Amino acid sequence: MSLFIATAYAADAPPAQSPWMSFVMIAVMLAMFYFMLIRPQQKRMKEHRALVDSLSVGSEVVFAGGLMGKITKIDGEFAVVELGRGNEVKIQRASVISILPEGTLNNL
Repeated sequence: MSLFIATAYAADAPPAQSPWMSFVMIAVMLAMFYFMLIRPQQKRMKEHRALVDSLSVGSEVVFAGGLMGKITKIDGEFAVVELGRGNEVKIQRASVISILPEGTLNNL
């Protein structure tokens, strides 16, 4: 029967890993997770918080729905945004995703 099938021999057992090596691998994975996922997300949150805190009356903004308008009133965590003549909506300040340069709405 060995004419068609090669004889299989058992391999030696792999060397035992030290417990410190497992700990080092877990620490490396946690460090990679922190630097690739958690830290960039915290940076984006910090930048967005600074953007929301810098909102003022007269700022031209784009908010999460894709609508653009000019802030006419700020009331705590909310802002009143004028979308057009006579069209005003009340939005949460946190829904603002960017501030446009002055005069952008007039050029559209």
